Amino acid sequence: MAYNVTLIRGDGTGPELVEAARRVLEATGVPFNWDIQDAGIDVMEKEGTPLPPAVLESIRRNKVALKGPITTPIGTGFRSVNVTLRKELDLYACLRPCKYYPGIRSKYTDVDLVVVRENTEDLYAGVEYDVGTPEARQIIEMAGPGKIREDAAISIKPISISGSRRIIKFAFEYARAYKRKKVSAVAKANIMKYTDGLFFRVGQEVAKEYPDIEYQEVLVDNMCMQLVQKPELYDVLVLPNLYGDILSDLCAGLVGGLGVAPGANIGDEIALFEPTHGSAPKYKGLNKVNPTALILSGMMMLRHLKEYEAADRLERAVAAVIAEGKYVTYDMKPDRNDPTAVGTSEMADAIIRKLEEMH
Repeated sequence: MAYNVTLIRGDGTGPELVEAARRVLEATGVPFNWDIQDAGIDVMEKEGTPLPPAVLESIRRNKVALKGPITTPIGTGFRSVNVTLRKELDLYACLRPCKYYPGIRSKYTDVDLVVVRENTEDLYAGVEYDVGTPEARQIIEMAGPGKIREDAAISIKPISISGSRRIIKFAFEYARAYKRKKVSAVAKANIMKYTDGLFFRVGQEVAKEYPDIEYQEVLVDNMCMQLVQKPELYDVLVLPNLYGDILSDLCAGLVGGLGVAPGANIGDEIALFEPTHGSAPKYKGLNKVNPTALILSGMMMLRHLKEYEAADRLERAVAAVIAEGKYVTYDMKPDRNDPTAVGTSEMADAIIRKLEEMH
């Protein structure tokens, strides 16, 4: 029976990346019914919204989605489509594996980490007040004399027991399912004693339910240093929203960058798989950008669908193409100006050939 999957093409380089990933996933032999949807800047011009209701309806119906990158304007314009999807669909867990594959240019060769980031709370909850607004003035008065300058904008950082519990349980359940040995909770509880302190307290409670998995707590600044010095010591990291956003990019940097970093946003009923990089609009239509991150996101989707054999085969095919280093995009060559670099679709073709050899 074919899987019904919402396929969101995105904007910028999104459509060409999605096409490459679609062809590779079909080459695994797993059958799909693709429900193709569009979101992003191009749709905004036609429909007045970057996220039409039909996209959300499709994802709710199919429960699984594969999504290309979508542009988020900086400082102005519409709110992030990615953030809206997480909010609307309660995709509370951002899952980002960071694994080194031989052949990728990196200073590190022994990294196999998974970052689990809480997606709905913290400073990303969007509770902000501009300078001089009644709400900002009220908070400044509540804080007491001299605590906050009068010309401050205010952002609220909510961390809840329920939100912390479900993300930390998600991290432990993932660790158990994939035979990981350790979960490290990361926060700044020595300074933010009530919010980050709560995150650690909940972590201690949840850890008691998983005696088979080691649990530790690490302050976020120390974790940054530890990851740069000895990333091989860490396994599954679970973090509140802001720290998770920052450290997941740091971990991607350890294994070659965002071009090879897959991701997923998962809730209790719905899972959305997407690369962690942006839409790179300057490369739109040039058949140039690296499809690895989206293809590996597709591999994560196969595992979510319990198509483990196909997922493992796909990972081996991607790893083989990277290790050979012949049919890879410019960013994966030792010299980025190497004329032998191939395009997005040609790298997908090489992965498909590997899959065919393995079948």
